[in-house]
Amino acid sequence: MSGDAQNKSDEVWMREALALARAAGERDEPPIGALIVHAERGVIGRSGNCRIEQSDATAHAETLAIREACAAMGDWRLEDCTLYVTLEPCPMCAGAILLARVPRVVYGAANVKFGACETKLRLLDPAIGWNHTVELAGGVLAGECAAVLSDYFSRKRLNKNHEGTM
Repeated sequence: MSGDAQNKSDEVWMREALALARAAGERDEPPIGALIVHAERGVIGRSGNCRIEQSDATAHAETLAIREACAAMGDWRLEDCTLYVTLEPCPMCAGAILLARVPRVVYGAANVKFGACETKLRLLDPAIGWNHTVELAGGVLAGECAAVLSDYFSRKRLNKNHEGTM
């Protein structure tokens, strides 16, 4: 696929991840969405964050999408797949990406607090010497992805301030 075609495709899939993020926000979860696209089968895993709903610190959008994709493939290896996620993965999710052998990750907004791909840590850096390499494409629709998060947390702070005045 040419660079321009790849960029267009990445934007299309990231918009779908953004829809998952918005749906998570509507459920009062931090609005992060992830989907896994297999080269031939299309979308095989998708999720928004479910940490609050499931009372599970590991219920990040990426890990849930990976679980669903592995079940769809009948295998723990997710070769020939791309993970699209609206926020740069954290260390836990970066580890899951490596362990599931996901060859490509496309993310939207940088994760300034917990980013484990490029911002805070570089856990997916091939120089580390893992037995699996991950191609990264960061910043796809970064402004839209960041705005969804920013709007959600602004509303949370506003609601918290209003509750304190009643």
